[in-house]
Amino acid sequence: MIKNARRMNTVHSDIRGPLYQEALRMMKDGTSILRLNTGNPAAFGFTLPDSVRGALLDGIDKAVAYCDSRGMPDSREAILSYHRSKGLNHPVMEDIFIGNGVSEMAQMAAMAVLDPGDEILVPCPNYSLWSNAAYLAGAVPVYYRCVEENHWLPDLQDIESKITDRTKVLLIINPNNPTGVLYPEECVKALCDIARRHGLIIFSDEIYDRLVMDGKVHVSSAAMAEDLPVITFNGLSKSHIICGFRCGWMVLSSPDGELNEIRDALERLSSMRLCGNTLTQLVIPAALNDPESTKAMLVPGGRLYEQRKAVVDVISRNDGISVVPNDAAFYVFPKYDAERFHIRDDHDFGMGVLKEKHILIVPGSGFGYPTPDHFRIVMLPEADELAKAVQDIADYLHQL
Repeated sequence: MIKNARRMNTVHSDIRGPLYQEALRMMKDGTSILRLNTGNPAAFGFTLPDSVRGALLDGIDKAVAYCDSRGMPDSREAILSYHRSKGLNHPVMEDIFIGNGVSEMAQMAAMAVLDPGDEILVPCPNYSLWSNAAYLAGAVPVYYRCVEENHWLPDLQDIESKITDRTKVLLIINPNNPTGVLYPEECVKALCDIARRHGLIIFSDEIYDRLVMDGKVHVSSAAMAEDLPVITFNGLSKSHIICGFRCGWMVLSSPDGELNEIRDALERLSSMRLCGNTLTQLVIPAALNDPESTKAMLVPGGRLYEQRKAVVDVISRNDGISVVPNDAAFYVFPKYDAERFHIRDDHDFGMGVLKEKHILIVPGSGFGYPTPDHFRIVMLPEADELAKAVQDIADYLHQL
């Protein structure tokens, strides 16, 4: 048997890992599975806004040819305007790169910035895209703790203790995946201060910045760090219900041309794949000019707001399970009492839920969490269906 490249040995994705594969086998055999593993709104009846549909249909002929490897000018201009409205003053058009989702952008940024052996500080729990991007670049993800008892905010002292002479990047995921929490301004400032003291580049994943509830406001890392090199990642997959479009971008922000060499490297990487999907890019200006369709999901009566309430209400009625309510996105990261329920392997727990209750979840270890007592669910089904699913999971725990 031909062996895979060694760099692949550490690459993983439990979101579509062994439990997902088992779910597919069960579905092929006729079992109905509620898939709470992937943040895929369209699979649960969410529809794309009319503004996006119209932009796609009206402009389709403009998307036939290759475009600039960095992206269509009108789309990059809309992205630049959006981020300037959030306080990013340094970027110019040449600092905007559009690609096939933040997933592609993360890998490109890691390849452009990280040398083999470099270290990137990654939150724990974390979305595995980022650790995988580091591994593929030959770099080392070093995990810093986020504290559940402190609303899942980063442990600043833990971050400081893990900085070495090989540390190059501080990754901030805000709003966070998998916890769904929003970092307040003072937290973002504190993280930027750490980067400032240690001369680190900031990668700031802000893909959920438009999916914030309860009147809270997202603060962009680059707006708090105008004197630092920051690469901001964002996109439309979640906020405008077009995951399959693979619409993401990154924005370089730095004083005095500090990221010019990185920008040149990203231009070369972008040119290797000629350009991002042009059909995707057509809708960016219309989407960024249509915030209301997103906001409607986030207020009382809106689907995401009501679905969060359903999850929190059910969990609050069940002993041995708890959750920090999310401020943003559509994820929650509940905790169960592993000792009480005799759980030593969270994958075994996830498999039991799948086999007994026909619900697909992602174990906490899939997000790098070190103890077998958490899991992530996406709160995308309608409130009644979601409440039943969460109760089914609680019932499974109590029958152990």
